[in-house]
Amino acid sequence: MTQDSAILNAPEENLLDGSNSRKVFIKTYGCQMNVYDSIRMSDALASDGYEQTEDMEQADLVLLNTCHIREKAAEKVYSALGRLRDMKKRKAADGREMMIGVTGCVAQAEGEEILRRAPAVDVVIGPQTYHRLPEALRRAQQGERVVDTEYAIEDKFEHLPAAEKSKTRARGVTAFLTVQEGCDKFCTFCVVPYTRGSEVSRSVGQIVDEALRLVDGGVREITLLGQNVNAWHGKGPSGEEWSLGDLLYRLAEIPGLARLRYTTSHPRDMDDRLIGAHADLRALMPYLHLPVQSGSNRILKAMNRRHTTAEYLALIARIRAARPDIALSGDFIVGFPGETDEDFEDTLGLVEDVRYAQAFSFKYSTRPGTPGAELKDQVPEEIKAERLERLQALLLKQQHDFAETCVGKVVDVLLEKPGRMPGQIIGRSPWLQSVNVDAKASQIGDIINVRIIGTSTNSLFGEVV
Repeated sequence: MTQDSAILNAPEENLLDGSNSRKVFIKTYGCQMNVYDSIRMSDALASDGYEQTEDMEQADLVLLNTCHIREKAAEKVYSALGRLRDMKKRKAADGREMMIGVTGCVAQAEGEEILRRAPAVDVVIGPQTYHRLPEALRRAQQGERVVDTEYAIEDKFEHLPAAEKSKTRARGVTAFLTVQEGCDKFCTFCVVPYTRGSEVSRSVGQIVDEALRLVDGGVREITLLGQNVNAWHGKGPSGEEWSLGDLLYRLAEIPGLARLRYTTSHPRDMDDRLIGAHADLRALMPYLHLPVQSGSNRILKAMNRRHTTAEYLALIARIRAARPDIALSGDFIVGFPGETDEDFEDTLGLVEDVRYAQAFSFKYSTRPGTPGAELKDQVPEEIKAERLERLQALLLKQQHDFAETCVGKVVDVLLEKPGRMPGQIIGRSPWLQSVNVDAKASQIGDIINVRIIGTSTNSLFGEVV
């Protein structure tokens, strides 16, 4: 997942009585899976007496849930830890204790090095072991500096407490649900196999149970998450192996669950059953994030993507035949080592052929420990910047063009949260676009008919029909 943004978890309903409750502040970097992980860590800590806060100054515990995808990710974490060190010293001078923890992919990659470089850190927990976080904090409170980055033998999801219904309701009408972690593809630019490990799929029973709890808490839309989500192959009720398509058909049967999405997918794992689900399931939204990374077969081979541009385009044609109104999203890396002007022009050509409704694009940056970091012919930064600017201009134009095709249409919009203006509610179209519409706060969670009357850079404007 490459949507790289720092997301600060929203404050939750205060479920703990008394002034002695401890407070935790969680800052989440990176992808949707990290957002999901932060929510599950919050639930685990709530059962251990921690109340979440959005005010870092009030926190007894600060957790940085980190991402290792973007350039200089580790250095950004160390910079943040320097600021937290100063805060910890200041609080200590006032007689207040504050613990600091680092979780996520930087924690997994750096491990003991974090304790060496940042003495103020008390706990380092990898993404496979955050179910052990409460116990690690208890050890740290006794003076031990804890590093737990070993891949868990036990199933962490079995050990995580379920969120209370009131907390689920407070989080909103949409939710993420991780069904698969890790990746076996070993793209030469990517650190995920090294920080998240090999592919692991949760069982059908676990996923359905969690989905039922979410819906019982008022969730109307669930997005299934995985580093390679369409490689999911979980154990079914009778021990048989299910595919992601099978899972989607099962989840679509849950009363009250109006919408389903999934991300992020690999072109090699789009099978007939999954494509058929897009044709058959009303609940499965007509939006697919399917990264290609490059339009050059030579670069795709160097990236170890294991698909060609022709195979990708043929797959897109099959998906569109099954669901003609589907909107496509993708990821692109420009300036991969050895990329020539001709390779880059091939990427622009593929973008023209596919016509994306949305896409994410980045300059290649080396990741220590990945094969790409050892490749020769690194592309100069100024060339990468120029290519990225050209690619993003084309992608933004396609995004604008797709938004314009929505004007005049009546679409189903799931109302999610209050907007900035009085009386305004922000909803979501079937194609994952934000839609601004005048509606009542009591309608949040409803799916209503909205006529699209205008567009802006990243959203649509509509009127209730």
